[in-house]
Amino acid sequence: MDSHKHRCKWACGNMILRAYHDAEWGVPIKDARILWEMLVLESFQAGLSWNTVLQKRENFRRAFAGFDPEKVAQFTEQDVQRLMQDAGIIRARLKIEATVKNAHVYLQMQAKGEDFASFAWDVAQQNSVKTKQPHALAQTRASQVLSKELKKRGFCFVGPVIVYAWMQAAGMVNGHEPECFRYYACD
Repeated sequence: MDSHKHRCKWACGNMILRAYHDAEWGVPIKDARILWEMLVLESFQAGLSWNTVLQKRENFRRAFAGFDPEKVAQFTEQDVQRLMQDAGIIRARLKIEATVKNAHVYLQMQAKGEDFASFAWDVAQQNSVKTKQPHALAQTRASQVLSKELKKRGFCFVGPVIVYAWMQAAGMVNGHEPECFRYYACD
């Protein structure tokens, strides 16, 4: 990994951020389960540093059964209590409970024949401006619409700022700075 390449400012903090930026952030994710995992992680990141989430990502995967929606949907209050004691993750009750609820909604969509990834990408693409999104935005019209659509289906903890961060991370929009060496690679 070349430390002399120009990267997005947020990715220059340390090796973990650089590696994530260079290999993952902004690369289009079309797999529904992985896309759901990214949404969960973005919701836990709200109000915190993305670096914190990246450092705890493997702990999150362990704590949330590999982000298997079927397993997470079966979590009980005992599981919530267990997770509240798990120092390896971000212990925020509302975010933990939202993850369990959102697993139920994900499965309800699946049971109705609605693929989570197709749904998210369709809404994002139908409402995106056809130009590159300025990297400094906190939300866009597309993230506002996608947030509303997620909430309509029953998802929680998916406001337009969280959704926009998720859209950037999952490659639905190109959030790289124009000077970043990944800007054109993720176009």
